[in-house]
Parts: sequence; C-alpha cells; structure tokens
Amino acid sequence: MSMLRLFAVLLCVACDVAAQAYPAKVVRVVVPFPASGGSDVIARIFAPPLAEALGQQIVIDNRAGANGNIGTEMVARSAADGYTLLFNGSGTLAINPGLYGNLPFDAMRDFAPISLIVLQPHVLVVHPSVPAQSVKELIALAHSAPGKLNFASSGSGSLAHLGGELFKSMAQVDMVHVPYKGAGAVLQDLMAGQVQAMIASLPTILPHVKSGKLRALMVLADQRTPHLPEVPAAKEAGFPGMVMTFWVNFAAPAGTPRPIIERLNREVVAALQKPATKARLNDLGLDAVGGTPEQATKLAESEIQRWGGVIRAANIKAD
Repeated sequence: MSMLRLFAVLLCVACDVAAQAYPAKVVRVVVPFPASGGSDVIARIFAPPLAEALGQQIVIDNRAGANGNIGTEMVARSAADGYTLLFNGSGTLAINPGLYGNLPFDAMRDFAPISLIVLQPHVLVVHPSVPAQSVKELIALAHSAPGKLNFASSGSGSLAHLGGELFKSMAQVDMVHVPYKGAGAVLQDLMAGQVQAMIASLPTILPHVKSGKLRALMVLADQRTPHLPEVPAAKEAGFPGMVMTFWVNFAAPAGTPRPIIERLNREVVAALQKPATKARLNDLGLDAVGGTPEQATKLAESEIQRWGGVIRAANIKAD
C-alpha cells in the first residue's frame, strides 16, 4: 500500500472514531443576531430537542453585528470539529454576498450545510387607506400615479427592500422605497398610514392583519398559508415568480468530518419532526423543513444568484 493511500485510510479511520465519540463536550451554536430576535427565538426552540438527542448541552452564543457578518465570520474561522456551529438565515448567507463587496467569508466555500431548519413566507400588505383590494388593483393604482405610492422596509438591502424591488420589476410599476432603521419603526408608521405598502414576514404582520390594521394582498409562496387562508398565493395573484421566503440554515465550518455532518443532520431532522417542536414553530408562522445537506446547499446557491441579480439590477448598496 502506498504511503498516500495509507494516509487516506488512516484519515478516514480517525474521522470515524471522532464521529463515534461526538459530541464529547458542550456544543456552541452561534446566532449572529441579538437575543430575542427572530433567529434567536427559533434557535432556542430548536436547541432543547437537539441537545436531548445528542446527549450534550447546547449553548446559544449571540454574536451580533454588521448585519450578521461578525458571528458568521467567527464560525467560518472556527475549528472544523462540530463544536462550533452556525444558525443563520437567508439575509446573511444569500443577500450579503451581493450586498457587500468584501465579505470576510465565502457563504458557500467556508461552510458545510447540515440542514435547513425553517421556511417563513412573506406577505405583501398595505395600509387599509390604500384603495386596493387585490394585487391587480394595487398595480393599477401605481400605474395611475407613477412615483406616488411608496413601500417601506427595515433598511436598504433588507429582505423587505429586495422583495419590494422584485415586485416593482415584475409588476413594472414605479414605487418609492422608504427605508427605516429597524422593523419596529417601519411597522409603527405602516399601521399609522405614514407609508403605504410593505413586504414583511408572516409572523411580523399576522396579528395586525387579523386586527384589521393592515390588509394582506398576496402571500409570497407557492401555496396559501393556513394562517391567512383567504389571501391568495403568488401564482393565484398572477405572480408565480414572486415566491419569497426567509429561511434558516444550520451549518458547520467547512472541513467538518462528513460523519459528524451526517450525525447532526439525522438528529436535526428528527428534532424538527417532534410534535412539540413543530407546534411551537407553527405558532410563529414557521414551517419546519429539515432535509439533506445537499438540499440546503442547493437552496443557498440559487438564492445567492437570485438576490444578487436583484441587488445589481436595482443598484442597491449596504447602509
């Protein structure tokens, strides 16, 4: 046996031994956003059943800053041993590569996806004072007064901003983007009628649609959501290309041994199928997903290309 082949065999044996012993200590899950934010809430729902399955404590480590880039970079530079993992969403992994010119990490090269965690549909909403009961009526209104209607977002380059630009392009309408510094302020002004429209996540707007403070015109998904069964999905509204979801991905640093990735994937998928976990996520308007590492990789690749195109077409710059 050649020395090269012997080395490869010994390496595989070492990986198998490491995977069999894994995890032998606390596992750190980095959430690159503040505590109590959307990603953090999901991580804290998901962590207990995963910890039970792995037989080790899971510690949530919030490393916020730079629109998720700080915590994400930290994981990219961590040891590829399965003890530092990334709990991150489409904003950082799919949008930031097109938004920032010099990211300190490569969203595809520097990570080994484990599984998708959840999908969260977005919804096109308007203030009730807007005289449009459907997407077609909103488009007709925008055509009748170019540049008079506006849409809000939580900031330039946010998913809400990109969704608005995608809608403008597909509907061929002239609407003015009004960026805010955060979700709280934009939602307050939207409900007060200071701004007229917005594409927002389902959990964010659901109680306000139910109370009548906002009107939902379209769910940006392939199918209607049971949370708003009366609101048409994108295809029904005439915009099959307007499917837009926020997703959360679970990943390890690139180079993590495949047996560890496979073990984590099995336990993640099983944890997401637990009735209590699914119920808690569903209460937030989230769909538990799971799936293979390859499926997570494919989604990330397609989303990077999609949103990169929207960013370039609209000449969007990071704040």
